[in-house]
Amino acid sequence: MPDDSDGELEGAGNRSLVNSNTGEIVQVRDVEGGIHFHYGSGGRGHRPLQPPRGVRGFVNRISELTALDELLVDDENLVVYVISGTAGVGKTSLALHWAHRARAEFPDGQLYIDLRGYDPGLPVSPDQALERFLLALGVPAAAVPADVEAKSSLYRSALAERRMLIILDNAANNAQVRPLIPGSGQSLAIVTSRSHLQGLAIRHGARRRTLDTLTEAEAVQLLTTTIREYRTGDDPAEVAELAGLCAYLPLALRIAAERAASRPSMPLSRLIADLRDESELWNTLSTGDIDEAEAVHTVFAWSYRALPEETALVFCLLGLHPGADFSEAAAEALAGGNPRQVRTALDQLTGACLLEPTGFARYRFHDLLRAYSVDCAQSRLSQEEQLAAVQRVCDWYLRTSYDCALTLAHDTTLLFEMGESGPPGFADHSQAARWYAEEKFNLEAAVRAAAGTGQLLTAWRLAAVLERIYATYNHFNDWRSTSRIGLDCARELGLRAEEAAMHDSLGRLCRMTMRLEEAVTHHIGAVATYRELGDLANVVKGLNGLGWVHLFRHRLHDARTAFSEALDVAQELDDPEWHATVLYSLGYTCAQLRDLDAADAHLTRSLGMFRDLESRLYESMALTATSYVARVRGDSGTSLALATEAVSISREMTNRLWEATALLYLGKAQRAAGESGPALVSYQAAAVICRQNGDRSREAMAVEGAGLAYGDLGRGDDAVDFHRQAVATHRQLGDRWKLAKNLVNLSRELSGDEARHCGREAFEILAEFDDAKSLALRTSLAEDLV
Repeated sequence: MPDDSDGELEGAGNRSLVNSNTGEIVQVRDVEGGIHFHYGSGGRGHRPLQPPRGVRGFVNRISELTALDELLVDDENLVVYVISGTAGVGKTSLALHWAHRARAEFPDGQLYIDLRGYDPGLPVSPDQALERFLLALGVPAAAVPADVEAKSSLYRSALAERRMLIILDNAANNAQVRPLIPGSGQSLAIVTSRSHLQGLAIRHGARRRTLDTLTEAEAVQLLTTTIREYRTGDDPAEVAELAGLCAYLPLALRIAAERAASRPSMPLSRLIADLRDESELWNTLSTGDIDEAEAVHTVFAWSYRALPEETALVFCLLGLHPGADFSEAAAEALAGGNPRQVRTALDQLTGACLLEPTGFARYRFHDLLRAYSVDCAQSRLSQEEQLAAVQRVCDWYLRTSYDCALTLAHDTTLLFEMGESGPPGFADHSQAARWYAEEKFNLEAAVRAAAGTGQLLTAWRLAAVLERIYATYNHFNDWRSTSRIGLDCARELGLRAEEAAMHDSLGRLCRMTMRLEEAVTHHIGAVATYRELGDLANVVKGLNGLGWVHLFRHRLHDARTAFSEALDVAQELDDPEWHATVLYSLGYTCAQLRDLDAADAHLTRSLGMFRDLESRLYESMALTATSYVARVRGDSGTSLALATEAVSISREMTNRLWEATALLYLGKAQRAAGESGPALVSYQAAAVICRQNGDRSREAMAVEGAGLAYGDLGRGDDAVDFHRQAVATHRQLGDRWKLAKNLVNLSRELSGDEARHCGREAFEILAEFDDAKSLALRTSLAEDLV
């Protein structure tokens, strides 16, 4: 609900309490004291430990580990260290091994991301990586900015007072990692890449270390360390020969060692002969001498050909998975076979070092191995077989996401039925939330995979289901990406209702992210299509959404027109919930327009209908608007009572964001009643909830309210500080109306040139609006500026 603008009343109050609902301590003292807002910038208490476990039996790299250890004491200003080297040389293993060994040196935690710079699929963009890191640092999803530059700035701010290790694995180029480099401070980023990334040295003072292949002695040590528990009596010369065939590359050496360990009775000479035969075949198929990359591929092929037939097929199919990592269940969907056989195959692939376990029943490929898996699939499987596998896994993601949305989402009115029942859904909310957290970054990839393989209806359905989950968690970037794909698929299929649903989805998203002009376009498109289809229920929904976009734009007359039209249509329907909702929307808008009699009439009907429906949360919503009308009429006692009741209901229903909104109205009512001290408590509690939930706009409203209350109490300096914060937030959000209103408040607490500057800026912005409130503010400013 948008905030409103009221005059200031003088008053004072003294109170000290702990808000039992938020657990946040609030201190309100006398006029000489102050109120302290105890809320942070994203949860300093979050201590993520994201790096996966390192390889088993890490050996060698003594000088490299020593160099990394020296970073902890040698140069406090160092923020980035680059480990470069050829594919398979062990860059990631070194970084992870050191990360676990140095965990105590980074008390605020460790972040990790595989940027997939050399993966056959899409690399991770800086935008995606920053979102993952910000969420891990405790920033609420709704508070994550939309553009990369703002995300990067917030990320650096979040790291400024922390000492953390950030591992940026498999970076393709400088551009992919620059936004992820910490600013000045105590945090360190370790970047692994096949490139030297000279640009990081130039712009960020990075140190670099090129990781060479192992020496013969080191390679032999790695082999013998891995196999000594399984084999005895191997000829040292043969071990050295095997190491040479692996080009002394750790990835190839580990695969070869695991194969030797799994066949303890087979002479090493026989394994070497097989590998030589594979090498000759690879030579025949390639040009030039065997280099390191060809040696790695030779070892891959050698190990792959030794797999049982069923396991080799699973290996091929796994390369077709849309995302970077996958679960056992996703592997079963891809393979379309017996779950026990798939689990056996996963165990065998992990044992052969062709897969890496990342957690319980979760796996990923090394990027070289994934590329090899894709090559195997293309050579072994027909196009139809590959498409069928992708379809199976996309269908699995659709069905499981559907069950997840039914368990997790605030709004579970999904747009279609799944039809025949599948496997049981999730046992409880926590299980569904865990699945979503694990699969989040595969879900967008699944939508893209479905659309890219011609499964347009599946892509649309998956986008529609995911929208419910994304809206619940405020994961705006994924919501935007998948809904746009869904919109394109619906258009290509000629499905008008489905197209309109995506317009409606994108309209709500754009409203929530303050892309208001774009939101208007989407909602108008949705309403037009629903009218053509005769879908009156969705016409009402679309017009109500359009009206709220106009309210956020502070285009009050446009909002009234949209809501009036929605009310006309709602009256044709037998849907009391929508009828009551539109009455509330229209009543609130009339109150904003100062048409108080119309506002009273609409809100009284709305409140009565919500009570008849026993819709307690919406009753709370209607009460806040009714409180506002009473306050404008000058009835502060009624306003205070209604707002207090609204807060009680929202707490009873344990809806935190609605509680925050009700607290904002309670604070206004308290100020109007001359209770500015208690109003500070209400504003503080609202600010805490909004900060925790990432609602920056309402947080700024609470901060503005605190500034007004400080003004009531004669605390001008504190009032200025809080008004400056509110101005900065609304300027960043691009909310012109609230920016102007906050500038007016700030100008009234200042004097001289700065006051006139704020007043002039507010005067110019208010010229963009034609409602009575804006005209009144502009008139008062004109007098002040004379």
